[in-house]
Amino acid sequence: MTYCVATALDTGMVFLSDSRTNAGVDHVNTFRKMHVFERPGDRVLVLMTAGNLAVSQAVVHVLHEAAIDPHADSLHNTPNLFEAAVLVGDALRIVHHRDAEALQEHGIEFNPSFILGGQIRGEAPRLFQIYAAGNFIEATADTPYFQIGESKYGKPILDRVITRSSSLAEATKCALISMDSTIRSNLSVGPPLDLLCLKRDALRVLVHRSISGDDDYFRMIRGGWGESLRHAFHALPNPTL
Repeated sequence: MTYCVATALDTGMVFLSDSRTNAGVDHVNTFRKMHVFERPGDRVLVLMTAGNLAVSQAVVHVLHEAAIDPHADSLHNTPNLFEAAVLVGDALRIVHHRDAEALQEHGIEFNPSFILGGQIRGEAPRLFQIYAAGNFIEATADTPYFQIGESKYGKPILDRVITRSSSLAEATKCALISMDSTIRSNLSVGPPLDLLCLKRDALRVLVHRSISGDDDYFRMIRGGWGESLRHAFHALPNPTL
């Protein structure tokens, strides 16, 4: 299982993904689910993946192969983020055409999903969620974040806190709380985590770090958020029964 979350803010963008994959309780591995396509001063694109690992790796491979071909349309030369989302959708369809029937014969669902976000020089930062069919939607002012994978446990804090006017630091803290809520409720999601922050118009990665389960700030978030919830619960009056 996977959990990835990305937020689009007035000041930039925050991306967070876990790295745990499993094929049963006795087969747990670590694979990165965040991929960065960067040309400093021109563009930074971040792609996060969920679903069948072999399928998502194949899609990323198609995109990387295009990026090193100077004659191909790729995430390194596409003129805007909409066209970048189209390229990811096209790569998905290539892999679907090649693999979907064989996967179905073995009872394996073709179920990848992707988050693509970032900024290309000449336009504002943009954020897209791309589905298994290759179609996609874009984040709006009313819906400034996307989740893929095991999304339900981490959604309530995002709904209550995140707005377009949130700062990068606030959005980072909220994403980590959302991730902690998911890790606590689903053992198939776990560290190390990939955290990446982009500042609007910088056109380069501001922060990209790996966060282990022993990270001091993440440990503080995990303990402090739980204690704060317990305090808020006990502070509310009990109902009259």
